[in-house]
Amino acid sequence: MDFQLDGLHRPVIVVGGGQAGLSMSHCLTAAGVGHLVLERERAGHEWRTRRWDSFCLVTPNWQCRLPGFPYAGDDPDGFMVRDEIVAYLEAYVRAFDVPLHEGVEATRLRQLPGGGFRLTTSAGELTADHVVLATGPYQVPLKPRLAERLPEHVVQLHSAEYRNPAQLPDGDVLVVGTGQSGCQIAEDLHLAGRRVHLAVGSAPRVARRYRGRDVVAWLDEMGYYARGIDEFADADAVRFRANHYVTGRDGGHDIDLRAFAADGMQLYGRLDTVRSGQLGFADDLRRNLDAADAVSEGIKDSIDAFIAQRGIAAPREPRYQPVWQPPDGPRTLDAEALSVVVWSTGFGRDHRWIDVPVFDGKGYPTHHRGVTSCPGLYFLGLPWQHTWGSGRFCGVAADAEYLTRRITGGGRGDVRWISGTPVSTYPADDDWVAPRTVA
Repeated sequence: MDFQLDGLHRPVIVVGGGQAGLSMSHCLTAAGVGHLVLERERAGHEWRTRRWDSFCLVTPNWQCRLPGFPYAGDDPDGFMVRDEIVAYLEAYVRAFDVPLHEGVEATRLRQLPGGGFRLTTSAGELTADHVVLATGPYQVPLKPRLAERLPEHVVQLHSAEYRNPAQLPDGDVLVVGTGQSGCQIAEDLHLAGRRVHLAVGSAPRVARRYRGRDVVAWLDEMGYYARGIDEFADADAVRFRANHYVTGRDGGHDIDLRAFAADGMQLYGRLDTVRSGQLGFADDLRRNLDAADAVSEGIKDSIDAFIAQRGIAAPREPRYQPVWQPPDGPRTLDAEALSVVVWSTGFGRDHRWIDVPVFDGKGYPTHHRGVTSCPGLYFLGLPWQHTWGSGRFCGVAADAEYLTRRITGGGRGDVRWISGTPVSTYPADDDWVAPRTVA
């Protein structure tokens, strides 16, 4: 769209042109609410630029159901690859004529004395009665300070920068972190014939299929994706849990780190120290592998109980048996043996441009279902914003619809500012570290 933004007023401005922002636009349009969507790069930018070449979703295509735009392809049980995800979002923009302005960066958000907001952007200043912040959780790639102690010859990159094995120089590769990205990148390198070392963290795993169906289908039918965060006693802990690792690659399969080890991948515990050219790892590999397996088997237990309760006819299958056991004791690794480290250590948020007191003492936005204590300011697309499905293609529609009802019906949230001011929440730029979003 080509018109002057400077000085423009809209009832609602949505910041962020990913699946959350686009879903919000669809719901506002359906409600007849004037708005526009600002995107710093292009729609779906994160999917274009921060995913590796073989990346694909871990949730089946039938779960891709942004509002008014369910998956319409011929492989509902398959898994979209990166370029298909981008194409899906681009088709969404075209289908609903989203009032999207790409290449516009929001640089400051302030409240107006009489109500509403002033938004400073790279294209001028705008005002709005309501602002929806749909910038997502994957804003700032995080690396530990340990990275500074590695020898200069070791090439270091974050998982957001990884594209394919050919991108990396020859030699051994250490992948640090076993969330979804770390495990899938380790597999990508392993399948390419690279010698891979993997520092294993505490992320849980889940089986791809069980008793004749994709586990996601069972969990969806069991209501797991719709369970509200307020049903958990430890809501804060739930919000920051690492996702279960599994993959949709080549039609989908389990990721079994023990099987990788049996096939030659070197597994270690959590990376603990870098000292005098030696990388030290915690003595927790066995515990982490056992805990991940226990989560997977516990999910199978819940599926078994659901099948029995409902009297569902489903084939039985043998349970998982470990194919490899780690040696006892901590391990070390000589940094001279490495050519590359891929840090799969998560992301943080950068909300320093938001001059509105809606953050807690850790820099996390305080909200209830995306509604903040500041009238007219909302968040959308956060992990566990309300449910496990929040922020995903399967659940963001419900959150966007809820916020649309709040915008059109008025009211305010039930959270309170508890951390002073934005200045006290965020230290000076030189000392600032992005608050962790996801593992």
